[in-house]
Amino acid sequence: MNATPLLLVGSARHESQAGDFARRLLAGTGYATINLFDLRIAPYDYQHAYPPDDQFAEVVDELLKHPVLVLATPVYWYAMSGPMKTLFDRLTDLTKTRKPAGRALRGKFVLLVATGSDEALPAGFTVPFERTAAYFGMQLQGSFYASTRVPAGPAGQETQRREFQELLRFNAGPALR
Repeated sequence: MNATPLLLVGSARHESQAGDFARRLLAGTGYATINLFDLRIAPYDYQHAYPPDDQFAEVVDELLKHPVLVLATPVYWYAMSGPMKTLFDRLTDLTKTRKPAGRALRGKFVLLVATGSDEALPAGFTVPFERTAAYFGMQLQGSFYASTRVPAGPAGQETQRREFQELLRFNAGPALR
């Protein structure tokens, strides 16, 4: 297993504020990145009939290599982005056709990073992340939010970065210590 965190950016554009915010929080830490915008992940199919170029299996293989998953998404209409939602929907495959991979997620640590125009995360935004992590036996360690309308000053940004880094070092397990 790779000891570095995996950053999954779920924006509908390649250069995104959510990705930038996550990279600032991860500064000084080695990490791998998957930008969902760059991949072809088909929507969930009850028949599990996916196109040959579907890359969900590659994403899962990468998820399994890292002890910490950093999920970065903009807030779109009070919820996670479309690319992140498609990924979450496809996690259903890990309860049906790829059960060993679903079980292998147990014990991983998850950090949520989000950006949006509201002053704070909308009520209920973290629920899908909390429940999905719990379902697969992962631990959601915290959520970090940056408003595009009410930016945190340098002191606020540094406080968030320190809190994020502390979770990586002290609460994410021995792989990062």
